[in-house]
Amino acid sequence: MNDKIRADRVTRFIQSLNQARELGVTVAGTTESSLTLCLPYSSQIIGNPDTGVIHGGAITTLMDTTSGSVMICALDIFELCPTLDLRVDYMRPAEPGKPVYARAEIYRMTRNIIFTRCEAYQEGGETVANCVATFMRIGPEALPKAYRDKITGDVL
Repeated sequence: MNDKIRADRVTRFIQSLNQARELGVTVAGTTESSLTLCLPYSSQIIGNPDTGVIHGGAITTLMDTTSGSVMICALDIFELCPTLDLRVDYMRPAEPGKPVYARAEIYRMTRNIIFTRCEAYQEGGETVANCVATFMRIGPEALPKAYRDKITGDVL
């Protein structure tokens, strides 16, 4: 699977998630074991109106979505993998007015569990937060074929 196919699959998946769609999350890059998503700055994600700093919940959602979507890049057959555990360590507030990127990678995959790590950052490379997460593999047969085909692009 090439990067365009991966990006298209991830885009279709995140567009099926209400929170990612509402936040305007987009794909910024893919490889076979990593994914970068972008959270654009907007007034609806401001946590502190006096400073314009992004609410931590929006960054957590970005990191969970990125970590939970990276397996689309790594697995040949799409399967949903619900979050089992997610730990986020905030390093600093995101600078107001700038998008936040999250890059997740799979560092271990078993038959039942996928382990990821993720970094949220802004242009210039300053880390906003780090995250480690685990996801349960439930297998491709656990979701309707029509939904799987929608994500993989097999729908005409």
